Amino acid sequence: MDFTLRNGNMEAAICSTGAELVSLKKDGKEYLWGAEPAYWNRHAPILFPFVGNLRGKQYRYEGKTYEMGTHGFARDMEFTPVSRTDTKLVMALSETEETMKNYPFCFLLELSYELKEDGLVVGWSVANKGEKKMYFSIGGHPGFNCPIDGKGKQSDYMLRFMKDGRPMEEIISEVIGEGGFVTGEKLEFGLEDGYLPITPELFDTDTIVLEDGQADTISLYDPDGKEYVRMSFPMPIVAIWTAIQKNAPFICIEPWCGRCDDADFAGELPQKAWENELEPGKVFETAYTIIVK
Repeated sequence: MDFTLRNGNMEAAICSTGAELVSLKKDGKEYLWGAEPAYWNRHAPILFPFVGNLRGKQYRYEGKTYEMGTHGFARDMEFTPVSRTDTKLVMALSETEETMKNYPFCFLLELSYELKEDGLVVGWSVANKGEKKMYFSIGGHPGFNCPIDGKGKQSDYMLRFMKDGRPMEEIISEVIGEGGFVTGEKLEFGLEDGYLPITPELFDTDTIVLEDGQADTISLYDPDGKEYVRMSFPMPIVAIWTAIQKNAPFICIEPWCGRCDDADFAGELPQKAWENELEPGKVFETAYTIIVK
C-alpha cells in the first residue's frame, strides 16, 4: 500500500513495505530513482538492523552465531501506520518471532516523513523494548535521478561536499574491497570549491564511504551548474554509490549510523566498528533532510 503526502507543489509517496520512500516530486518533476530492475530495483530502502555486509553473512553475539543478509531485514517487512496528516506520515516496525531468530532484540523502529515547502525530512527512531543492551546499525539509501529530465550524461554532473556551511577541500574515502568489506586502505579526492565530477573512475572501489562526519551536506548539480538535490544529515558516515558497471542513471547519497564489517573482523557484535548501543528503555533519534530545486 502506498501513502501520499502533499504540501503545495511538493508530493511524496511512501510504500508500506519497508516504509520506503518511492516518489518525491516538485511541480510534477520526479527526483527519486524509479527502481528499474535492470539497474537497481529499489528507491530508498531503510537499512536496519545492519548496514552493508557481514562476513559470511553472519555475526556473533554472546557466543552464538546468527545469520543476516545485506542491509538487514527491515527493508523487506511490512510497516504499520502510526499517524498520518496531509504532510506527515509515521510508520512502525517491531520485532517478530521470525526476526528474533536472527536478531535477538526487542525493538520499535519508527520512520517519519514530513513534507516541507521545498523538501522532505526523514526521521528515524529506534527504541529498545527489551531488558538488555541492544546493538544496531541504521542507514538511509535514497537514489536520485542522474541524469534528470534527460539532461546530458551522468559524467556531465557534479557532487558538492559541504561541512558546517563551507565547501570542503578534500574527502577521504574508505576502500571497500572484495565482498563489500572495509579494507583499511583509503582514497583521497581533491575538491575544487567542494565540487567533484561524477566520472566512471569515481566508483572504481564500488562505493565512496566517508567516515568521521567529514561532510554534513552533499548536493547534486546538473550540467548547467544548477543544484537540484541537496541532502543534509548529522550521521557520522555517508556513502555515495551507483551501479556503475550497468551505466545506471542514478546516484545514491546514503547517510549511515553504522557500516559493513572490516575485512578482518572476527569479534562479537559489541566490538563491530561504528555499532550503536542502546540501553533498555532508551530511544535513539535522528533525521536527514532532502531539498529539491
